[in-house]
Amino acid sequence: MSFASDAKAELCQIKIDSKSYAVAQAYGVLLYCNTFTADEIRIITAADAFAQTLPRLFRKAFNVVFDKSPDREAKGKKSFIITDKDKIRTIYSAFDIDAETTPVLHINHGVLEEDGQKIAFIRGAFLAGGSVSDPEKSYHLEMSTTHASVSREAYSILLDMGFSPKETKRSGSSMLYFKQSETIADFCTWIGAPVTALKILNAKVDKDMRNTINRKVNCDSANADKIVLAAQEQLNAIKEIDRVFGLENLPNSLHEAALLRIANPASSISDLAKLSIPPVSKSTLNYRLNKLMALQKKLQETGSGAEPEEGI
Repeated sequence: MSFASDAKAELCQIKIDSKSYAVAQAYGVLLYCNTFTADEIRIITAADAFAQTLPRLFRKAFNVVFDKSPDREAKGKKSFIITDKDKIRTIYSAFDIDAETTPVLHINHGVLEEDGQKIAFIRGAFLAGGSVSDPEKSYHLEMSTTHASVSREAYSILLDMGFSPKETKRSGSSMLYFKQSETIADFCTWIGAPVTALKILNAKVDKDMRNTINRKVNCDSANADKIVLAAQEQLNAIKEIDRVFGLENLPNSLHEAALLRIANPASSISDLAKLSIPPVSKSTLNYRLNKLMALQKKLQETGSGAEPEEGI
């Protein structure tokens, strides 16, 4: 199953004892399903757990059964259909809506007075028209409906409950969505899927840890490259000095620094400083190596055996 299907399966484990909560959840399903009109109700889902609980939800909420239902063993997307006019009127009346005279659907907030009813409504909306991405790939949760007014009113409900979704339109549908992992986890917990929320947070921790390790490896690699490059430049300078002037003619401090670098071509300056006899500070050894670099530059400029100054 997909990550979204797993999330919906967790939500479908919630037992709804109250008829008002069942009505609220079914309300969310209907306003976010494929078709909810005075002529037809059509709910299509690929989530097996949702397909199994949907008939029970409608019996609890409206005491109606679907006119057409898929076989329990059916694979792929499953369709639940009601075309019976009396059943549709019964369902509409549960929300104080006149099926024959209501051209545009809105959320009747009188059905959602309690926080628990609002949660049930949003849960139903997510089950019918929602999806959540696998957090190993991306962070994205959305709910999509063909009713623009419903999407705006659902936005207000979420805002009242402490959530601030983004809004957009896609292929004629209105969509509310979240992109932040912590917000998606909070939303999943709120509608009743704490296990899904924990998976999202764990995925974020793992991803952040991998990113931190990769940054450190890349940083260490870059630093190692810098050390190797600097050491090579120092070795080239030392070879030039030895060819033109002779290392034995260097002051003792510079002579020792040159021999240390030759003997340890890949070591950092800190390591070279510790290998000095007696040990010196990193800044001291760095100063001596820079003196060697400056001497090479002077030899290149003058083309002569210029006398190096006594270093420290």
